[in-house]
Amino acid sequence: MANSSLIETLRGTAAANRFQIATLIESLSRSVELLTVDIEHEETRAGVRDLSEPAYPVLARSLRSRRDNIQATLASLGAVVHASEAA
Repeated sequence: MANSSLIETLRGTAAANRFQIATLIESLSRSVELLTVDIEHEETRAGVRDLSEPAYPVLARSLRSRRDNIQATLASLGAVVHASEAA
């Protein structure tokens, strides 16, 4: 009896964790979209879109780095979700 209660508790916890991860993925995806718009705006403002140009805006470079890090986090979270669905 106690064992089935524990299993139900674990299932509930796993479902809550999946929901939290899904919410986090949505939020981070929106952040990526906003960063992309900000990068495009800064590149347009500066008139430079080539990363190899010395005049490429520092802000755009920094925003690209943030966006890349968030995309890597999204990939990791996607792998966690995929692994939990397979289990």
